[in-house]
Amino acid sequence: MTAPDLFAELEARGLVQDSTDPAALAARLASCPLGAYVGFDPTADSLHVGHLLGQITLRRFQLAGHRPYPLAGGATGMVGDPGGRSEERNLLDRITLDQNIAGIKRQLERLLDFEPGPFRATLVDNADWTAPMPVLDFLRDVGKHVTVNQMIAKESVRSRIESEHGISYTEFSYMLLQANDFRWLCEHHDVELQMGGSDQWGNITAGIDLIRRVLGRAAHGLTWPLLTLPGGAKMGKSADGAVWLDPEKTTPYRFRQFWVQATDDEVGGYLRRLSLHPLGEVDEVVAEHERAPERRLAQRALADELTALVHGQEAADAAAEAAGVLFGADPLGASAEAFAVVRREVGVTSVPADALGDVIGLLARTPLAGSNGDARRTLAQRGYRVNGQVLDESTTSLADVPRIEGRYLVLRRGKTSYHVVECGAEG
Repeated sequence: MTAPDLFAELEARGLVQDSTDPAALAARLASCPLGAYVGFDPTADSLHVGHLLGQITLRRFQLAGHRPYPLAGGATGMVGDPGGRSEERNLLDRITLDQNIAGIKRQLERLLDFEPGPFRATLVDNADWTAPMPVLDFLRDVGKHVTVNQMIAKESVRSRIESEHGISYTEFSYMLLQANDFRWLCEHHDVELQMGGSDQWGNITAGIDLIRRVLGRAAHGLTWPLLTLPGGAKMGKSADGAVWLDPEKTTPYRFRQFWVQATDDEVGGYLRRLSLHPLGEVDEVVAEHERAPERRLAQRALADELTALVHGQEAADAAAEAAGVLFGADPLGASAEAFAVVRREVGVTSVPADALGDVIGLLARTPLAGSNGDARRTLAQRGYRVNGQVLDESTTSLADVPRIEGRYLVLRRGKTSYHVVECGAEG
C-alpha cells in the first residue's frame, strides 16, 4: 500500500525543484508501487554528505511502499559527469571502480532494506549492460535518438564548451549513457522514476525522452535542490573538509559535529529534507529551536538522527556522549565507548606513572603546551583542567587525581583544547 500523499510531502519538505507533470506524478505515486532510481557514481570508495539526500529520499520512497533502485555507476563513473566541474575528471580503472562500488554498497545497506520483499532495494551497476554493448550498437540505438542541439542546451555542457578547458567527447557522451541507464532500467525492472539533484535535470529529461522514443512509454523525473554549505557551495568530496560516510575517513564524532555546527539559517531546511521523522514532528522541533536557538536543539536532533542512520545507534550515542565530555561534562562519568571516541579525537600521550609528579614537565610533553615556560604561565593563569578539576600554580603533582579506567587523565587547556594522558607503570 503506497502513501497517498507522498508527492505533497516531498513538496512540503522542500524536496521538489523540478519535476515532470506534477499532477501526473502525484497520481502515479498514489496509485501503486513504482520503481525509482538515483545514481551514485563511484569516483571514490565512499559516499559523502552530499549523497545523503539521494540515499534518504530512496529510503523515504521505500517506506512509502515503492521499490528503490540505487545505481552504482560502474560505467558512467569511468567517464565522469561534466556537471559542476571546470575541467575533466581523472579516469579510473575497472579494479578501482569495483572496489569503490563495494564500499558504496556497504553504506547503502545501512539506509536501505535489501532483504527479500515487495519493496526490497536492488543495487544495480550500469557497467553490467553498458560494457557488453558494442559502440556501433550504442550509436545506432541510443545516439540516433538524441540531438546535439539537445545536448549542448544543457548548462553544464555549454559552460564547459565555452571554457578554456573545453569538453572531451568522453564527457560529452555522459548524457547519452545516463539516458540509456533509465531506458534499460525501465525496460528490465519497470523503473518509471529517476530522481537526483537539480544539476541532473538535463540528464533525467534525456532519459525520459529516450524511453518515449524507444519504448513508447511514459516516465517521470524529479530533482531536489542541492545540499549546500553556508555561502552556497555544494556539499561534495571536492569541497574543503569533505565529510565522508566512511568512519575511517570521517569519524562518527566528526560526522556528528558537522551537523551540530549547522547554522540557524540552514538547519530547518536540512531537518525537513533529511529527517525521516514525520513532518509535523520536524516542524515542532524547528519551532522550539527558533524560540531558543542558543540550545541548538534542531542541530542536535539532526546530528543524532543522521549519525544513527549512517553509523548505527551505538556509534551515535558514543559520539554524542563524547561531545558532552569535550564540551565540559565530567569525563569520570563517561562510558567506555564514549571515552574511546574521546581518545581517538584528541590524541593520547603515554607517560610513566612517576611523570605525574612533575606537572610542568608533564604538560610540556603534550600538545597543550609549547614549552615548560608556556605550561608554567598557563598554569599560573588557571588555564588547565585535569579530569574536570582546575589546576593552578600550586599544583605540583597529579599522582592523586582519580584516573579514568585506572590509567587515563583528560587534560584541557582553555575551553576547547583537550588531550589524554595514559599513565603507565613506574619508570
